[in-house]
Amino acid sequence: MYKLIHQDKNSKARLGRITTAHGQIDTPCFMPVGTQGTVKTLSPQEIEVAGAQIVLSNAYHLFLRPGMEVIKKAGGLHKFMSWPKPILTDSGGYQIFSLALLRKIHDGGVEFQSHIDGMKHFFTPEDVVQIQKDFGSDIMMPLDECVHYPCGKDQAQVAMRRTLDWARRSKRVMPDEGQILLAIVQGATYEDLRRDCAKELVDMNFPGYALGGISVGEPKNLSYNIVNSVVDLLPDEKPRYLMGVGLPQDIIEGVDQGIDMFDCVVPTRYGRNGSAFTSKGKITVRNSPFLDDFTPLDSSCSCYACKNFSRAYLRHLFNTEEILGLRLVSLHNIHFFLELMQKARQAIKQDKFAEFKKQFLSEYNNK
Repeated sequence: MYKLIHQDKNSKARLGRITTAHGQIDTPCFMPVGTQGTVKTLSPQEIEVAGAQIVLSNAYHLFLRPGMEVIKKAGGLHKFMSWPKPILTDSGGYQIFSLALLRKIHDGGVEFQSHIDGMKHFFTPEDVVQIQKDFGSDIMMPLDECVHYPCGKDQAQVAMRRTLDWARRSKRVMPDEGQILLAIVQGATYEDLRRDCAKELVDMNFPGYALGGISVGEPKNLSYNIVNSVVDLLPDEKPRYLMGVGLPQDIIEGVDQGIDMFDCVVPTRYGRNGSAFTSKGKITVRNSPFLDDFTPLDSSCSCYACKNFSRAYLRHLFNTEEILGLRLVSLHNIHFFLELMQKARQAIKQDKFAEFKKQFLSEYNNK
């Protein structure tokens, strides 16, 4: 499933490849988020042309709408959303805990009311894996309990132990051929809990490991410390996934710590609000300084938006509430994140990731 191709000689950054039933994924990689079966405002073709090797969807949202029967009748999630490459589905655990109207968590599973219509549902860990099996997901995530920040250690420990129990139960639901189930390390901001959780999950021998509950409000240095304290406990021969992270500088830090997979809604969420990521930092193109700025969003970018449109035109689109504006900036941001990963992979291949990181952060933060 995962092959470690090259370890950078001057950092923990590593070059790898994940093989799935729907194709290979070169790592480190960024996964555009298509929560409800679509990367917001963009077509699958646009995402593929931008360089995406894999997208992420969410089991909770898709279970509620359009529902299991519709997706199964469509022939699975790939056919339903017309995406030919790999799909990772998140279990929806975080969404249940954050979006559900009423929820009750116990060792058996999670009772919750839909945030859409208030209908009551009950998910066991086994149910969540089966849902993703029925979707035809290439990479599946088990049900876990993610606590909010800040959180007392007793509460974090209960959630961590429950996550471990749910991981054991999830692993007993055998994936279909070509499907992969990863495990999720929890433990809030407590390094000893994180390390205990990681060690027990490694003993269960999952095909890969994710770090969940990161970037949920804690300070950046604390996030980095959590990742650094856990990553060395994870097997070199298996992929490592940092869930929900994040901003370009956070992703580069994660790669430096040996992380292989990232996802976040940041590129499209920021894009819909007129914020573009560039090699010189983030800009808000709807602001007045760009009224007559006829340069592209990023002169070093080769995306469709940068090759064809100016900042002034994009500002005009946002200020006249034209949908094309948010589509173009979202497309640029996705391209920027994916190209950043491609550049990181090339730097690792040449044992120059430390140099690449230093130069990127210097230019990106030099507004």
